[in-house]
Amino acid sequence: MIVTIIFAGFMYVLAEYLPVGYFDFFGREYLMAFLFGVALIVGVVSIIQFIRASTTINPKSPTKTATLVTGGIYQYSRNPMYLALLLVLLGWGLYLGNAFNTLLAAGFVYYINAFQIEPEEEILFKKFPKEFQKYRVLVRRWF
Repeated sequence: MIVTIIFAGFMYVLAEYLPVGYFDFFGREYLMAFLFGVALIVGVVSIIQFIRASTTINPKSPTKTATLVTGGIYQYSRNPMYLALLLVLLGWGLYLGNAFNTLLAAGFVYYINAFQIEPEEEILFKKFPKEFQKYRVLVRRWF
């Protein structure tokens, strides 16, 4: 969450001080609302599934994972919580109306992949070797 807020701050600064890149189009507000709505649904559903499985939602303590959740929304994305945060950033970028914010959203994906998801996946592979290997083959990382 903190990383998302930092990237959102960078997006604001970029939109505020970069003299080029502004855009507007018919339906921008609807697309923005749609992204925020999908982000909310995906985020809440994924958290509820973790709570029901009695496993941790804290990304700083993946070693406390008790269960490998592979059903529900997790059959479509291995990381729906991070996907929800990305959708929030994309909606925020639409609100700010600067095309260069997509580069920062891509930077968010890179950062989360390198410093959050890959370490988490190493831990999951050690805790659930066969199950996670099968899951990793069947379900994509983001969507």
